[in-house]
Parts: sequence; structure tokens; C-alpha cells
Amino acid sequence: MKIKKFERVTGVLLDEESELSLSELCRACGVPAERIIALVEEGVIEPRQREPQWHFSGICVRRVRRAYTLERDLGVNLAGAALAIELLEEIERLQAHLARLEQRRKK
Repeated sequence: MKIKKFERVTGVLLDEESELSLSELCRACGVPAERIIALVEEGVIEPRQREPQWHFSGICVRRVRRAYTLERDLGVNLAGAALAIELLEEIERLQAHLARLEQRRKK
């Protein structure tokens, strides 16, 4: 008989209302501050607050990870990643809108 072990997984839900400092964003994404700064300069992410220190919304974690996935897997530069992420997010918005319309139609 095989005994299964279960591990407890915990985490924090990050959304538009969440706020991360630059160092917290670096830790969450596993990248150095220089990489985050490059993403800000390229327009991939935007600090919610710049003074006295940069703070970012929780959504930036997803955008940073997507940018580096595009860069690593497809060789896309940061400018291309910024455009690709905007297009991917627009597709997601349209799909969500379409799903809502289909739900209304079924009622």
C-alpha cells in the first residue's frame, strides 16, 4: 500500500488592488531590479507610484513573467514583448466579453 503525502501550498492572491515595492516585485518574479527598470523604460509595466519609491500593482507580476517568457522562449526583445503582452491582454478581454454575452444569450 502506497501512502500519499500532501503538501500545503500557500500564496498571496495578487490583483490590480495589490501593491508591491520594487524589491517585492523583484522577489516575486525572480529578477534583479535592473530588469524591472528595463521593463518600465520599455513600457511593459508602469509603476503605480514613483515617489518616494516605486510601487507596482499585482498585475505587474504577470506582465513581467510574460515578458521574460516571450524573451526566453521566442527571442522577443522587450519592445516586442510589450506589444505582444498588450495584444494578449486584449484577446483575453475580448474572450471574457464574448463569454459574458454567450451566458446572457443562454438565459
